Amino acid sequence: MKLNLGIDAGGTYTDAVIVRSPDHSIIASYKALTTYPDPLNGIREALDGIEQEMLSQVDAVSVSTTLSTNTILEGTGFPVGLILVGDYFISEDLPTEHFIQVKGGHDHKGGEAEPLDENAVREFAQRAKENVSAFAVSSYFSIRNHEHELKVKEIVRKITGMPVVCAHELSQDLGAFERAVTAFFNAQLLPITEKFMSSVESEIRSRGMEAKIFMLKCDGSVVGIKNALERPIESIFSGPAGSLIGAAFLSKRDTCAVIDVGGTSTDVSVIREGVPEMSESGAVVGGWKTRVKAIRMETSALGGDSDIWVASGKVNFGPRRVIPLCRAAAQFPKFLEQLATNPMPSKALMGRNFQPTKFYIRTKYEPLELTDIETEVLNAIHAEPTSLKEIRSRINKYPASKHLDALIQKRLIQPISFTPTDALHVLGEYTKYNVEASRLGAHHLAPLYKMDADEFASYVKKEFAKNMAADLVSFFFEDISREEIRNIFDAEAPIQFKVHVPVVLIGGPVIAYLEEIEKLIDAEIILPEFASVGNAAGALAAKGIRRIEILIRPVSMAAPDWECYVYSEKGRENFDEYEDALDHALKLGKDTIYEYMKEAGLDPGSVKIDIKKDEVTLEGSGTLVETKIVVLGVAEHIEEDE
Repeated sequence: MKLNLGIDAGGTYTDAVIVRSPDHSIIASYKALTTYPDPLNGIREALDGIEQEMLSQVDAVSVSTTLSTNTILEGTGFPVGLILVGDYFISEDLPTEHFIQVKGGHDHKGGEAEPLDENAVREFAQRAKENVSAFAVSSYFSIRNHEHELKVKEIVRKITGMPVVCAHELSQDLGAFERAVTAFFNAQLLPITEKFMSSVESEIRSRGMEAKIFMLKCDGSVVGIKNALERPIESIFSGPAGSLIGAAFLSKRDTCAVIDVGGTSTDVSVIREGVPEMSESGAVVGGWKTRVKAIRMETSALGGDSDIWVASGKVNFGPRRVIPLCRAAAQFPKFLEQLATNPMPSKALMGRNFQPTKFYIRTKYEPLELTDIETEVLNAIHAEPTSLKEIRSRINKYPASKHLDALIQKRLIQPISFTPTDALHVLGEYTKYNVEASRLGAHHLAPLYKMDADEFASYVKKEFAKNMAADLVSFFFEDISREEIRNIFDAEAPIQFKVHVPVVLIGGPVIAYLEEIEKLIDAEIILPEFASVGNAAGALAAKGIRRIEILIRPVSMAAPDWECYVYSEKGRENFDEYEDALDHALKLGKDTIYEYMKEAGLDPGSVKIDIKKDEVTLEGSGTLVETKIVVLGVAEHIEEDE
């Protein structure tokens, strides 16, 4: 009997499931808290909840995670130096203060537009290396010629010894700025992903498992551990991708919409006839548009662990993830007393970081590049919950909100506060942790909104359900803003949105929102068995997929059948005859897929390849302008029993 292990390390919980081949039934599952910032203990606890005898029979392990997504949403990634090569217009702010634009780049045919300014690259690398953990480079039309990006990579690595990510390694799509953003986030995530995957692999090997290890990508496919470490940006939505594949798997529906409620975010996506609906232009995360091929998704930074805070008579949701009061009290015995006696901040201070329910705890990250004031505030925060009053007594003043924000962004401290999870504890609908802490939090905040504790908790729950419904409807109405749709759910009117596909709910205590969602949405609402571990199940149900795009264009339109350029992720190549170029492109596509599957630990012999060829000709003359070839390879990563 072959067994397969799925692991999902989310922002709040780490789940493990065991699936049996060939009937794909779940025979064991376990949920553990994700440990922050190092996920190893959470992974270890999740695996401890599975019988060792079962683990010893595991042949393959698949992992999904919201780690990358949450890192970008929360702005807690490692600092990166960004190098832009070429004279293109930057219309918006860049995601880093450490950047430079240098001369160089290519034209649309791959010819050098201007020589690369190597000295400027050297000076920037020397200047930035003390303040960053990695570098990213994006060159104008690098999808037609990689030469300048590769040269920058060589120079920077020689000077700094740090990782350097080239934009052409991640995308062959047009859009120099979007490729730059993609390369930046990939570089930012490298150390985080390496630590995460190393933790997973070491824990698996320490238990005597020789299983192959895969990671779920944001397009709903799996990738081998080597490729996962090289391209962490492709895991940005692997958690939601896991929930989508897992929802279809658990509900036995080939077509459905999915609402996935996590600790940090709520995500909506759709699968049709077993194929995830993909984003045409690339994934958007944290407001940044990338060139990463991902499932199309509506995501909001609102989850079970979102910060609930009151200011100026308004209840605010998120966007920051915090430790719920109920969980803090379960972990720290003295916290209940601290919470009960915590004073109300003055109206002048009241805001996101200053609440009667707000505490801070120091993480195990080592501080780097702190100002003197940030260091002073950090030293006043201990490894146990620390109140604002305690910080004030230790530094003789209240910390500035911007300094708390800076320490949170650098992952050095983590807030504790009231959350939707606490609201469910107050209402008695989810009581896994300390109910009294949640009630104390509601008693602190409710008067600020002129309610009692139960009314406040009920209000938070209903507002959260409205947000879930708005995310779902917004997914289908792309041309209408989410804010407009959300406002409709506040209107007292006898109307209801009807959704003609089943809606599957996935996530922790998502059952608590079932009744509210059924009031807001007219659809078949499905809460499948094992809904709380849907992402981990999805990691196992996914397949190995590799997509190659190759472009063939004539060097000169005067002789389109003669000399041709072949543009691919391997670079630009020249051929004297069109037929030779076409044969090479087809072989290159197939060989790249087989090589990818082999490196990923998948059986190349099981790969199914589909080839699409589109030719563009001039109207009237029939002259060939370009040929676009898409080679798609699909392989099962979970082997069946004989």
